[in-house]
Amino acid sequence: MTLPGVCDPYATGFLREPANAISSAAFVLAGAGILIASRPGVAGGGELVRHRRTVFALLVASVGVGSFIQHGPHPEWQAYAHDLPLAAVLVFVATDAAADLTGRELSNRWWLIPSAALVPVVAFGATASTIAQAVLAAAAIGGNLVRAARRPVLRRGLISALVIAAAGVTIGSPSDPTSLCRADGLLPRHAIWHVLAAAALWRLATVIGARRASSQAEVTTVPVGSPL
Repeated sequence: MTLPGVCDPYATGFLREPANAISSAAFVLAGAGILIASRPGVAGGGELVRHRRTVFALLVASVGVGSFIQHGPHPEWQAYAHDLPLAAVLVFVATDAAADLTGRELSNRWWLIPSAALVPVVAFGATASTIAQAVLAAAAIGGNLVRAARRPVLRRGLISALVIAAAGVTIGSPSDPTSLCRADGLLPRHAIWHVLAAAALWRLATVIGARRASSQAEVTTVPVGSPL
C-alpha cells in the first residue's frame, strides 16, 4: 500500500508491489474455500446458512480482487476497488452478528447501503476512508465479541478468527509507517497481513449465518468439512 506523502510506489509496470499483489490471492482462495464449504450437503443450518456464507464468500474474494488492483496495476480508481469491498465485508460481519444477537434477520440493505455510502468518503481521501473503515472494524469486532460471550457454541470459531486477525494487524502495522512501502522484500509485512486476514475471514465463515433457535437451543453451523 502506498502512503501519500510518505513514500511513492517503489516499482513501475503491471505489478507495483509484487509480493503484496500476489498475496492478495489469499482472499480469493479463502472465498473459494468458503464457497465450496457452503454448497448443499456440506454446510449445516439450512438455506439461511448457505445463502449467508455464499454472499460472504463472494465479498471476501472481492477484497482480494480489489487488493490486487491497488497493489498491482494501481489505476486512478484503485481506492474504490480496494476500500469498498473491505467495507462491505466489515458491515456484513457486523450485521450478521447483530441479526444473531437480536433474533431479527436483517435484509441486505443493512450492509449494502452503508457500504455504498462509503463511496463519497473514499472520494474525500485516504485518511477519511481509513477512519471510516476503523469505525466499521470496531463495530464488527465489538459485535462478535458480544456474540462470543453470549453464544458459547460459537465462541471457539469467533475467538480464533479474532486472534488470527489481531496477529495480522500486529505484524502488518509496524511502528515505522514507511516500512509498509518497502514491498521489494521477499515477504513484506503487508503481504503477511493479507494472508492472516484471509485466514481470519476463512475461520469466521464457520459462524456466519448461525442463529439462536426459538426453542433456546443454539444452532451450530460448524459442520465437518467446514473451513479450518
